[in-house]
Amino acid sequence: MTVEPASAAEKFCYDGTTYCFCSVHCHKLFQTDPAKHLAAAESRQSTEPSSALSAHHLESKPEVLGAIYTCPMDPQVRQQGAGACPKCGMALEPLEIGAVLTKTEYTCPMHPEIIRDAPGSCPKCGMALEARSVTLAEEENPELENMTRRFWVGMILSLPVLITAMSDMLPGQPLHQLLSPRSWVWFQLMLSTPVVLWCGWPFIERAWASVVNKSPNMFTLIGIGVGTAYSYSLVATLLPELLPSSFRGHGGEVAVYFEAAAVITTLVPLGRVLELRVRSKTSGAIRALLGLAPKTARMVGADGNERDVSLDQVTRGDRLRVRPGEKIPVDGRVTEGQSSVDESMVTGEPIPVEKTSHSKVTGGTVNGTGGFLMRAERVGSETLLAQSVGMVSEAQRSCAPIRLSALEIPT
Repeated sequence: MTVEPASAAEKFCYDGTTYCFCSVHCHKLFQTDPAKHLAAAESRQSTEPSSALSAHHLESKPEVLGAIYTCPMDPQVRQQGAGACPKCGMALEPLEIGAVLTKTEYTCPMHPEIIRDAPGSCPKCGMALEARSVTLAEEENPELENMTRRFWVGMILSLPVLITAMSDMLPGQPLHQLLSPRSWVWFQLMLSTPVVLWCGWPFIERAWASVVNKSPNMFTLIGIGVGTAYSYSLVATLLPELLPSSFRGHGGEVAVYFEAAAVITTLVPLGRVLELRVRSKTSGAIRALLGLAPKTARMVGADGNERDVSLDQVTRGDRLRVRPGEKIPVDGRVTEGQSSVDESMVTGEPIPVEKTSHSKVTGGTVNGTGGFLMRAERVGSETLLAQSVGMVSEAQRSCAPIRLSALEIPT
């Protein structure tokens, strides 16, 4: 777990290195034996996650090597690689979604069908493979499929439980004429048990993680509510004699709350399914934005020679040539030539804008019929297009302030 210095609750200097902690408890625990805890942290980083909770999330989240992941509910939690949040147990989200939606591959200029994941030589002609960035195609979300399956199973099993529990309100009470109230209680137990223990298992794990790490959140509330309703109903069904007589109704039966536990458990995956679907649509918008950027740029050297390079090789101050009909690679300023540029991507205006010497140009916009030389001023994450992608990614990953305040539980 990585804690930023600005958000650290405690700091401790050991062996010339300052360590930041997310809570006072972790700080005191580290002080007892720093060498032991540092050795344990190194061993955990060198091995694959072995806990069932981490394995569950790693299976449902495609990991990108080198990418930094953060928790939507605890933004101060950051780590390299996918996994589960050590505080609340939620699946970590990539800090820069562009790293998930793009990748670099290597191809031969003479034989485009030769594609490799690492640099090298073409097996046909021997030429050096050139790098290019590609946008990944949209893939199925395993977590969305998993939550959808849990929701439908929970709904199918919860609906009869709800109808049975509310049967006293039906005119004539037809269900009580088929079976005794005691039999219907056993019926609710049999249907609600797989709903709570299977459909709600991911949220039970997260609730338990929040309690162990002393970081209460919405999963803590769900776990307490569902666990209390189901546990009490289980005792009332199996051992009703343990409960006082004041708990019994007019018919002598102890009231049970299996329908509350089952329905709440079913609604939680429903909310998760809706959230994941919205995120999938947002990822499609980000993918479309990434598709606006060109993959290569035409760099002009000091000797006047021109060559095509990958966009990540362009640095501030480089001279680039933009030919007619090409996309402008990065943000910069025109140094020679003139043309008209379609800037509808930025302004929404369909009429091209004339560009002459010293005019500013934006990466991702489309050049018209003229050609010009430009000097790169903002590259990489500094470009307007990259900042737009970052804003959409941040909006997708983070919670609204009112939602975060609703998730906080006073301690």
